[in-house]
Amino acid sequence: MNLKENARALKILIPTLFIALKKKETPTSAKILAGLTVGYALSPIDLIPDFVPILGYLDDLVILPMLAALTIRLIPKEIMDLCKEEAEGLWSDGKPKKWYYAFPIVLIWIAFITLLIKAFD
Repeated sequence: MNLKENARALKILIPTLFIALKKKETPTSAKILAGLTVGYALSPIDLIPDFVPILGYLDDLVILPMLAALTIRLIPKEIMDLCKEEAEGLWSDGKPKKWYYAFPIVLIWIAFITLLIKAFD
């Protein structure tokens, strides 16, 4: 699989994991890992900043797919297939229809940064 195919796969996989996160049939451990994976994917802050040569995109190429693969192993196949079908309709014209799902992630980062600032004052 080349880089473009991996990017397309992640484009469907992240919404799929988000939908699986909301299903009551998804095991708790898978929900926790799915939440971390989706949160990391939507987060504007990376483990390794993108401006660092070569290593900057390491998280997008290695860490995120590894988190996703581990999460998929914890979700039963029937649930994953159902969620994948639902996720295929979430993207239109290369953009997500429900972009507001990223709003809670932004709020979490704002709260985190606020706590850091208060801790160092």
